[in-house]
Formats: sequence, structure tokens, C-alpha cells
Amino acid sequence: MPSESTRVALLITNLLERLSIPYAVEGSLADSDYGVARSTLDARIIADMRPEHVEPFVAALSGDFYADHRSIEDAIERRGTFTLVHYSSKFNVDVVIPKLRPFDQVQLTRRRALVVSTDPPQQVSVTSPEDAVLSKLERYQGRHTGVEQVPLLTPRLITEVARTLKAQGDKLDLDYLHYWAKELKVDDLLDRALRQV
Repeated sequence: MPSESTRVALLITNLLERLSIPYAVEGSLADSDYGVARSTLDARIIADMRPEHVEPFVAALSGDFYADHRSIEDAIERRGTFTLVHYSSKFNVDVVIPKLRPFDQVQLTRRRALVVSTDPPQQVSVTSPEDAVLSKLERYQGRHTGVEQVPLLTPRLITEVARTLKAQGDKLDLDYLHYWAKELKVDDLLDRALRQV
């Protein structure tokens, strides 16, 4: 049976699928697919939303979530992030609008299916482990990406990255990792995480 955080995330991903919005889940749900257990529960969903999606999206979520119409429109305009709050569980879900640069777009083409329940059968799209690693390294770096400042996060992200690298082992596409790490200017951080493995 899915956890409460997974059930909350599924409410959103099911809606994204109904609205034909390409998405990929990051965070602890996706990490479980990579073989990495996390004590903290979080959900980040990359969703390629457009202005015409806002009205039906907010209307469908209004009974279960706090969803601010204006903040969603603003996030879409500046290719940023907005937060949804599930009323009953108080669980937050960050929805990230992908930027127009190549890396953000390619993440959605490389997403993969994760079965989260067999009774009833349910699955979600999650980012690939390589893209999850690169996103975490970029967030750790705290550099400007596009027009939004990404906050500097703690060194625990490097440890999480190292655990993903170790759990995935030779299944990782190292050429892809090294190419995009250089493009995103996080190759030094990738090297540091690889040394921990």
C-alpha cells in the first residue's frame, strides 16, 4: 500500500496525466526507485505546465490542496517553482516548471515508469537516476539557472548523490553524467561524489 506522501503525490500526477501535461517526479519517491532509502519525505514534480493548464489544474485540486492561482501563473511565466499544500496531511509538493535550456527539456524525455501500487495498479513517471543526480548537484551548487536563484543547500545532498551513485553502480550512464555535469558546471561536485563511492 502506498505511503501517505505517495498517495498525495499520486493525486497530482494523476491530474497531470488527465491534463496531458508531461511530468517527472523527483524526491524521496523517485529515490526509492534508485535503491536509496530516505528518512525525509519530500516530493518535487517537474511539470511542463502552460498558462491554459492553470484553471483546470486549480479547479481539480481545490478540494484537497491549497493551490494559489497567481503563484502558479507566476511560476509558469518565470519558469520557476510553486508549492501545493495538501489540506489533510499538510504535506507539501513542489512543482517545478522546466526551464527552456536543453538539460531541463531532456529530463522529461528520459523519465521512466515506477510502479507504486499493484492493487490497484498505479504507476508514476520519475526522473532517471542520472538526471536526479545532476539536479541535486546543481541545487547544491546554488548557482543561477535561468532567471531564478537556486538556494544553496546542505552537504547532505552530496551524500544523497553518492548513495544514488553507489546503489545504481554500473547501471548508470556515466558518459551522460559527465557530459551534463560539465554543461551544468557541476563536474567538480560530480567528481567529489564519485570519490565517495
